[in-house]
Amino acid sequence: MKHIIIGGVAGGATAAARIRRLDEHAEVVLIEKGKYISYANCGLPYYIGGTIAERDKLFVQTPEGFGRRFNIDVRVENEATSIDIASKTVKIRRTDGTEYTESYDKLLLSTGAVPVKPPLPGIDEKGIFTLRNVEDTDRIKAFMAQESTNSAVIVGGGFIGLEMAENLHRAGIDVSIVEMADQVMAPVDFSIASYVHRELMDKGIKLYLGKGVERFCRQNGRLSVHLNNGESIDTDLVLLSIGVRPSTQLAAEAGIGIGECGICVNSYLETSAKDVYAVGDAIEFNHPLTGKPWLNYLAGPANRQGRIAADNMVKGNTSEYEGAIGTAIAKVFDVTVGTTGLPAKKLRQMGIDYKSSTTVSSSHAGYYPGAFQLTTKLTFDPSSGKLLGAQCVGHDGVDKRIDQLALIIKQGGTVYDLTKIEQAYAPPFSSAKDAIAIAGYVASNIINHTMPVIYWREIKNMNRADVSLIDVRTHGEFVLGTIEGAVNIPLDDLRERMNEIPKNKLVVLFCAVGLRGYLAQRILLGHGYGHVVNLSGGYKTYSLATQQISNDTEMPTDGDMPVMEPIKTMNKIKIDACGLQCPGPIMKLKETVDRTGEGQLIEITATDAGFPRDAKAWCNSTGNRFLSHTADKGYHTVVIEKRSCNAPTAMAGGNNKTLIMFSDDLDRAIATFVLANGAAATGKKVSIFFTFWGLNVIKRKHKTKVKKDLFSRMFAWMLPSDSTRLKLSQMSMMGIGDKMIRYIMRRKNIDSLEELRQKAMLNGVEFIACQMTMDMMGIRKEELLDGISIGGVATYMERAERANVNLFI
Repeated sequence: MKHIIIGGVAGGATAAARIRRLDEHAEVVLIEKGKYISYANCGLPYYIGGTIAERDKLFVQTPEGFGRRFNIDVRVENEATSIDIASKTVKIRRTDGTEYTESYDKLLLSTGAVPVKPPLPGIDEKGIFTLRNVEDTDRIKAFMAQESTNSAVIVGGGFIGLEMAENLHRAGIDVSIVEMADQVMAPVDFSIASYVHRELMDKGIKLYLGKGVERFCRQNGRLSVHLNNGESIDTDLVLLSIGVRPSTQLAAEAGIGIGECGICVNSYLETSAKDVYAVGDAIEFNHPLTGKPWLNYLAGPANRQGRIAADNMVKGNTSEYEGAIGTAIAKVFDVTVGTTGLPAKKLRQMGIDYKSSTTVSSSHAGYYPGAFQLTTKLTFDPSSGKLLGAQCVGHDGVDKRIDQLALIIKQGGTVYDLTKIEQAYAPPFSSAKDAIAIAGYVASNIINHTMPVIYWREIKNMNRADVSLIDVRTHGEFVLGTIEGAVNIPLDDLRERMNEIPKNKLVVLFCAVGLRGYLAQRILLGHGYGHVVNLSGGYKTYSLATQQISNDTEMPTDGDMPVMEPIKTMNKIKIDACGLQCPGPIMKLKETVDRTGEGQLIEITATDAGFPRDAKAWCNSTGNRFLSHTADKGYHTVVIEKRSCNAPTAMAGGNNKTLIMFSDDLDRAIATFVLANGAAATGKKVSIFFTFWGLNVIKRKHKTKVKKDLFSRMFAWMLPSDSTRLKLSQMSMMGIGDKMIRYIMRRKNIDSLEELRQKAMLNGVEFIACQMTMDMMGIRKEELLDGISIGGVATYMERAERANVNLFI
C-alpha cells in the first residue's frame, strides 16, 4: 500500500508516523514544499522575542531524523502542483523547476492555511511581514538584526498578534495594535477581552480598536500606517496578523468538493474523492454544538485528525471524528485567557437562545500565598442548563478550568455537572468550593430564577430614570468609582435603609463581583420587592467593559513622579495583600496609612489587577501621594507616601487647570465636564469650584433626610433637586429641549452629563463645593455627591495660584 501525504507539521507529520506504526511495510511519501516538516508553529513569536533563545528548539524533528526513525520518504522543497483523482497520481515540482509524477493508493491533504494579505496600497513595502512559518520568522529576525527597529505596528489583535505584541515589547520595541473590531481576541466576548485591553494598556501597548488600515507608505526612511479614521502611525516594522484562509486551491483544481469555508470531509475525514483524505486548517467540519461547518485553526484538533485519518487510510473507514468546539488559550503578558465552545456574541449572531453568568473567584485558597482572581464566564441553555461555552481569564489556574469545562461541553453536559466535579483540593491548588463549582452554582441560580440577573451592556444602555440603581459595596469602595446614577447603601446597612429604595421601580443591585449583590437581592425579595436584579459579574465587569481605551500612560511610574532623594532612603512598611479581592487591598492600605506618620513610605503588593488604579484613585481622594507601580507575573506592587492633608495636593509647576462652576444650565454644565475631562486626560491637575447655582450640578439624586429651617426648605423647593432637573440656557421650551438634547446625546453615543461628571471624578478631577454659598442656600454636605470636598475662597485661591488656566462658567 502506497500512501502520499501532502504537507507536514501537525496533521501531516502525525499521520505519517501513525501509518508507519500501523503498517511496517507500507510505502509512505511525505511531500512538503517548505524546508521543514515538524516545528513548533506556536513557539515562533517567543523565538522572535527572545523567550526561546535557540532556534533549534523550535524543531520537533528534522526531515532526515523523521525519515530515518519512521522509514518515511520525506521530500522537502517539493511542491505538489496537481492531483489526478481518476488515475490516482500527484504531479510534483522540485525547486529547480523539474517535475515528476507519483502514484498513490491513499492520499492525505494537509495543506494548511495561508496568511491573509489584503491588496492594500503599499503592502509590499520593505518591513511589512506575515508570520506563519519558520521562513517568515527568519525574515523578521534578520530584519530586526539589520535595521534599527524601535517601533512596530501589529495589524490584527488575534492570538498570534497579541503574542507578538508581548514578545516585541519584551525586546524593547514600542508596540501598537490596530484592530478593525472593537476588541482584541475575537473568540472571546467583549467583557473578557476587556481584561486583555487593561493589561495591554498597563504594559504600554497602544491600542487602535475599531480602526482599519487604508494604506502603507514609506516616508523619511520609516513606514507610515494610514488608518481609515485619518490617523497615521509611523513605525519601523509592520506585522500583518489579520488572519489566515484555508489552502484549498490544490483540492479545488482536482475537483474535490469545497464547502462554505474549506475542504469538505465526512466523519472519516475522507473527501468527496475516494481514497483522498484531508486534515488540519484546510478542512471544514460541523461544529458539535451547532451542526454547521466551521474552521478550527488549532494544533490539537489537527493532530487528532491526523491520527484518525491514518487509521482510516490503513484499516478502512473505522474511526470517526467527532469535531472540535474551539478550545484555545493564550498568554498576554501576565494575563491568561482561555475559551471553549460558543461565546455569547456568537450565540446572539446565530439566534440561539442562551443565558450567561460571570463569576470571580480565587485560583486557590485565598489565605495561601499567590492566590489570584479568576473570572469565569459561562453560556448555557436557559431551560435545560446545557453548557454551550465558557471563557476564563486570570493569572493562574485558567488552563485547568478551561480544560475541565471543555470536557463537560464535549460530553453534552450541563451547568449542574460543574457542581459535581470532584476537584483535587489542597490550599496551593484550589479552594474547598472551586471556581468551577461556584460558576455552576451561580448559573443554576440564574436558571431557576433564584437570582435574576442583568448584564453590563443592558445597564450601560438603559435610561437611569427608569431604575433604582443600588451599590451595596462599602462607602470606601463607592468613592473610588461607581456606576453613574447609583446610590450607595452598603449591604450591612440594607435592612435599616430599605425605605430609601422604591418598590415601584426595577431595582438593580451590584457589588464588586456579584456575591454581595446576590445577598442583597435575597433580602429585598424576602421583604416584598417584586422586580430585583443583580448585575452579573458586578462592578468589576462593568468598569472593565466600559473603560476608556487610552494610549496615554495612566499609571505613574518611578520616572513619571520622581521621589526626593532623602525619601528614597527611608524604610518602607511592606504590606502583603495578595489573595484579597477588592476592597481588601485598599482597606489594608488605609489601615496602614492611618497608623503611620507623615512622609512614611508604604509598599503594598496585591494580586488584584485593578488594585493599582484603585490605589491611585484613593490617593487622589485622600491627599496621599502615589509614587510608583510595578507589575511582575501578576503581582502588583504600589508605593505611596503618607500625606496628612485632606485635599489632593496639586502638582507644582503652574500647569494645572481651575474652573469655577457658577451656572446650573445643562449645556454649560456639559461643557464644563468636557473641558475638565480633556484637561485631565493630558495629565494636568484639574479642580472645579462649585458655587451658587453651580452647586445644583453636584447634588445627589437620592438624598438622606436632613433637618432644614424655613429658608433652606424654600431654597430646596425653588432649586433643581439634582442634575437630571437642569435646563438648557437656550431653547429649553418648558423642558422639551432638555429632554431632546439628552435623547440626541444617547442616540449619538455621547456621554450624558452624569456620565461625564462620573468620568471626571474617576480621572482625578477635584470637586470643591463653596462653603459660604452652601450655608446661604441651606445645602448640606449630605445632599452632595460622595467625594466632594468643602472649601472656601482660600481653597480656591490656592488652586488658582498653581494653575495657568482659570475659567469662570
